[in-house]
Amino acid sequence: MNIGPHTLANKLFVAPMAGVTDRPFRQLCKKLGAGYAVSEMVASNALLWKSEKTQRRANHVGEFKPIAVQIAGADPAMMAAAAKINVDHGAQIIDINMGCPAKKVCNVAAGSALLRDEPLVQKILEAVVNAVGVGPDAVPVTLKIRTGWDREHKNAIEIARLAEKSGISMLTVHGRTRADLYHGEAEYETITAVKSNVGIPVVANGDITSPEKAEQVLKITGADAIMIGRAAQGRPWIFREINHYLETGSKLPTPEINEIQAIMNAHLLDHYEFYGEHIGLRTARKHIGWYCKGLRDSHAFRQRMNTADDCKTQLQMVNDYFDEMKLHSERLLFLEAA
Repeated sequence: MNIGPHTLANKLFVAPMAGVTDRPFRQLCKKLGAGYAVSEMVASNALLWKSEKTQRRANHVGEFKPIAVQIAGADPAMMAAAAKINVDHGAQIIDINMGCPAKKVCNVAAGSALLRDEPLVQKILEAVVNAVGVGPDAVPVTLKIRTGWDREHKNAIEIARLAEKSGISMLTVHGRTRADLYHGEAEYETITAVKSNVGIPVVANGDITSPEKAEQVLKITGADAIMIGRAAQGRPWIFREINHYLETGSKLPTPEINEIQAIMNAHLLDHYEFYGEHIGLRTARKHIGWYCKGLRDSHAFRQRMNTADDCKTQLQMVNDYFDEMKLHSERLLFLEAA
């Protein structure tokens, strides 16, 4: 699959998730089978461009290409300027966020709130495409949306047509309305309808949690690719599992605890290096919690782990816990053999 001049390794995408899809996580997912990943959302407000958080989100040093940056905002001129500055800093694809349901985003009429104002949507799309998406050095511009504002106001097809007309190179549709947040089941029928109404590539997003579900969604919707978000939290190898299943029809075995521990260690070390001691210690906690989810005594462990006051101690506590899990598994195997 291509996005503009960029050929992707496969049709498995990492969804942009605030506070999650930083550079270490994107790199890890790509190493484990994702063909494409979009950065965390970067605000279009020029006053925030020099903030530590924005600078970190715009850090793509050593990242696997193509480098895709998601921007958010409600002012066409500001969005165009944000697209330009991110391209100047190495972005090879610009993604426009019109899918985020978070209150702090929607309250400033950005994210999925924009779906209520189709004329403004068109102005934003055209402004960004004209800023970076035309001419000899054109950078592809993509768009992520939801199916509408609420169940009574679904306009994904209309937005998709506007996107194609405005020069958008690819469209991702999360199969829920803004009002749905992340509740209920994704409505793939709307994604199917969008795909049949436009000629640009369409990506299906929402509730894709297994290789079987990935294959099912691709078949149902006719989508060109699928985007996976929450299911990859603490389970970045899901991309490897899906890719293998789509190619062979067979399932890979679940990673053994040794491999999970190794993947987690590499992730945490990269995470600490990227954020530094103070921020890295705190932001690593959610990732550790996701890796440990479902393991024996994980709740009690997380409570202990949260008391660590430096990264070295935190990492040691995590490895001690995983070593105990391995010993417990070996004991169970011994008992079964006996």
